[in-house]
Amino acid sequence: MMILATDLDGTFLGGSMENRLRLYRLIKQHPDIQLIFVTGRGVESVIPLVNDPLIPTPNYIIADVGATVVNGLTLESVEPIQGEIESRWPSTYSVRSKVLEIADVTFQEVPQQRRCSFYYDNEVDLTRIEEIAESFDCDVITSVDRYLDILPRGVNKGSTLRALVELLHMDADSVLVAGDTLNDLSLYETGYKGVVVGKAEQGLLDKTQNNPLVYPAFEAGAGGIIESLSHFERFQKYADLARRRKSMQTKKGSNQLVVVYHRLPFEQEVVNGKSIRVAPRSPNGIIPSLLGLFEKGRSGMWIGEEVQHKDRPEIANELIDEEKYPNLVAATISLSKEDIDKFYRVFSKEAFWPTIFSFVDKAKFNHDDWEHYLKINRVFAERIAKEADQDALIWIHEYNLWMVPAYLKPLRPDLKIGFFHHTSFPAADIFNIIPWRKDIVGSLLLCDFISFHVPRYVENFIDVLRSHTPFKVVKKINAAKQFLTYSCALGVDQMTKIIEIDGRHIRLGAQPVGVNMEKVERILNKAEIHKHIDAALAKNAGREISTILSVERLDYVKGPLEKIQAFGEFLEEYPEYQGKVELINICTPPSQGMRIYDDIRDEVHRAVGEINGRFSTMDWVPIQYFYRSLPFEEVVRLYATSDIAWITPLRDGLNLVAKEYVAVQGMLNGKGALVLSEFAGASVELPYAILTNPYDAKSMKEGLLKALLMSEDERAARIKRLYDQVRYFDIHYWGKDFVRELEKTRKKNTDIAALSSVAL
Repeated sequence: MMILATDLDGTFLGGSMENRLRLYRLIKQHPDIQLIFVTGRGVESVIPLVNDPLIPTPNYIIADVGATVVNGLTLESVEPIQGEIESRWPSTYSVRSKVLEIADVTFQEVPQQRRCSFYYDNEVDLTRIEEIAESFDCDVITSVDRYLDILPRGVNKGSTLRALVELLHMDADSVLVAGDTLNDLSLYETGYKGVVVGKAEQGLLDKTQNNPLVYPAFEAGAGGIIESLSHFERFQKYADLARRRKSMQTKKGSNQLVVVYHRLPFEQEVVNGKSIRVAPRSPNGIIPSLLGLFEKGRSGMWIGEEVQHKDRPEIANELIDEEKYPNLVAATISLSKEDIDKFYRVFSKEAFWPTIFSFVDKAKFNHDDWEHYLKINRVFAERIAKEADQDALIWIHEYNLWMVPAYLKPLRPDLKIGFFHHTSFPAADIFNIIPWRKDIVGSLLLCDFISFHVPRYVENFIDVLRSHTPFKVVKKINAAKQFLTYSCALGVDQMTKIIEIDGRHIRLGAQPVGVNMEKVERILNKAEIHKHIDAALAKNAGREISTILSVERLDYVKGPLEKIQAFGEFLEEYPEYQGKVELINICTPPSQGMRIYDDIRDEVHRAVGEINGRFSTMDWVPIQYFYRSLPFEEVVRLYATSDIAWITPLRDGLNLVAKEYVAVQGMLNGKGALVLSEFAGASVELPYAILTNPYDAKSMKEGLLKALLMSEDERAARIKRLYDQVRYFDIHYWGKDFVRELEKTRKKNTDIAALSSVAL
């Protein structure tokens, strides 16, 4: 049996997340460890911790610096201890009014049922306050030269703990106390074993340095408590258990990795009127890939937004999957539906989205919405600053969090910040249309590593910098190792790798997202999928119709209307293909409430209807149009059985559909052909694709014709080469490569004022 009596802030709730989880698991898994919270907080502010699924429920809570003691399960007062304290308590209002007559003292606006707490500064006359306390037969307790408490004489954390241990008839030798500030001093005057955790207040270390029962730990917070278990022979078995738990995990990165994404690694479903969380269904593999970085026990946190739900209590932090990712915690930022709609579906999609993809005529800039955007970015930054371990690696995703670094860096200069753009990045003359371009550039320049899909976007970013601030190019690298450098719209021969601004080195990267190959392979290995694909291929072998597949989200940047119109022209100009080709067009609807896509939806529907009405026969319909989301398994089946993938966005950051098609065809030793837009980022990764210009209907038709006329042997050879590329640079390569680059960044001790001056 053991009692752990611990302070909260800086102690039980302090230290790295990995060490906190180790300590919390140890307590949860061993009911012979009784947990007592001993805190300066009021009970009201401890209740959220009692309801936190990460934190073990305390058996008892000693609150208000020792003036309150309650059962941790029922929150009922522990008698007769509480009654004894109450009998010695003077009028709190009289004490307060006397103390407030002194300058440089401020009453703490926190629940104070059985205490008088104040803020004070170094100018205050503590002797005068002690005289006031003396007149009420009270003591003065201070902490970190800021907090001051007045309590009945002899009432403190230590005295109340001693009374509770005696009431429980526990052996004094089984108690371990833990703290980090001077208001914990009384805990070490009880005669119990104690640990002063790392990074504790120097005053507490000085006061306890000659106490043979007190162990000064090196590790901060929860890590210091675990460390002390090895020091005291009585608690050695618990230290062994904590070590065994850690040794079961594979060696991992030394720095905590914090993923910051507007999406969480789970989704919400309403079941029987209640909202529950389920695994994400996204087929693109980005979320599973990011989760994979934590499979071997790496310490991490995932910070994302979620719609507030009245039927479910808000949970700040929770484990995502303790078996798969033992040290990964989800930190949820709960926002109202109105906030999310305004932030993401309205402003980000109406101002930034069209600009990023060079559709400037569709951009709408609203300064009130910008202020709201800043507010949400500030919320993200403050949450990161609060939750991240010392020297953690921060991986921020996507343009809707562009301003997070500007708020985060001054709050936590110790953090290494990486930023990845999942979209394209436009040329300088397009980007600079944004009214807040200086703020955005200044925020990005506070990152240590900034990454994009392909080298062209890196160089576009460099051109933007040239129009805003002086900088030095420290290193350039050849792009040819992984990317096409010529004969394509997005090719560049060299890419800027490191720049220097105000004495800081910033790394840049081109890291295209890859395919989740394991997920595709699992689907293809399912018996029912095999059966369906074999049947479809056998059926197609007896037909003289070539199947052309197009998969895209309904969005003007994807060029859905231009493709349908080009297909109609193709049928008219090459009548010999009427009845010989069919276009399967899957168009995934946008998120609910995004009215900016209503017009393009109606135009596409109308164009499909016109072409089918014009060319259809009793035995053949030229376009099979699906305006709905299909399960990824169904999409994989279509990848496997289609002769041609016709992927023609007007602009696209990358386009995973093209790479998924190659993955499926490659795994099946297929003979499909890929026709791909020159303006998709993936075009510079896939040299054996047939590149087409989606702005030119003639090019679109010629690209399709080339694919139809290409021999099966050439198709098979091209797919094999493309598959080698896609298989090597898969989704896991992308995730690990980004983290490797971020870990390479070197920090300099730069003054925060100088850093802030970069925000132009």
